[in-house]
Formats: sequence, C-alpha cells, structure tokens
Amino acid sequence: QVQLVESGGGLVQAGGSLRLSCAASGRTFSSYAMGWFRQAPGKEREFVAAISWRAGSTYYADSVKGRFTISKDNAKNTVYLQMNSLKPEDTADYYCAATTTMLITATPNDYDYWGQGTQVTVSS
Repeated sequence: QVQLVESGGGLVQAGGSLRLSCAASGRTFSSYAMGWFRQAPGKEREFVAAISWRAGSTYYADSVKGRFTISKDNAKNTVYLQMNSLKPEDTADYYCAATTTMLITATPNDYDYWGQGTQVTVSS
C-alpha cells in the first residue's frame, strides 16, 4: 500500500517562504506522477503543481507559477514544494498525491493516493 506523508507546513508572514515535503513509501515510484493540491476553508480542492517521477517534467497552476517550485529526490522517495513570495491567499491545507497514470495531471480524480495534508497559513 502506498503511503504519503506531508510535512513542513506552518505559519509565515506574507512574502516569506516555506518548503513542504512529501515522503512516499510502499511502492516503486519510478512510473508515477506526483502532485500538490490545496484546499482553503469553504473552497474546492485545487491543483498547485505536478511532477513526473521518471522524467522530472513539471506543471504549475497559473496562480503559483514563478513563486512555487516542485522537485523530487529519487533516492529519498520524496517530493518537495518550495513556496516563495507567499501571499495570504496561499493559506490552505496542502496535500500530496500520487497517480499511476505516469502523466502529470491537474485533475484530482486522476490521483490514486493522497496524504493527510499539512496546513499553511500566510499572515498579512
């Protein structure tokens, strides 16, 4: 069974940075794609970024492009989300997800496994 465990969330002032980590275990992830999503209170879950495990191709939501960077460490089976220039509207629970489609996708239903989430709060 695949397990995804996020960490790195917290409280930060606007303009600050945080790095989220997603440690994956239970399977060989070389054929997976990984994504980060977020959900603010009262809102639907939205796509943030995705990366293909094998090729390292990346894809970002327009709202975070140029501020967030998704990366991976194959040896550690870990995916990261570096978040810079944070804004109050980035406040949300952030979730890591894995899909066996091998294609990076922004659609939550394409993902097979989800972490428990980590909270990010950006104060103004």
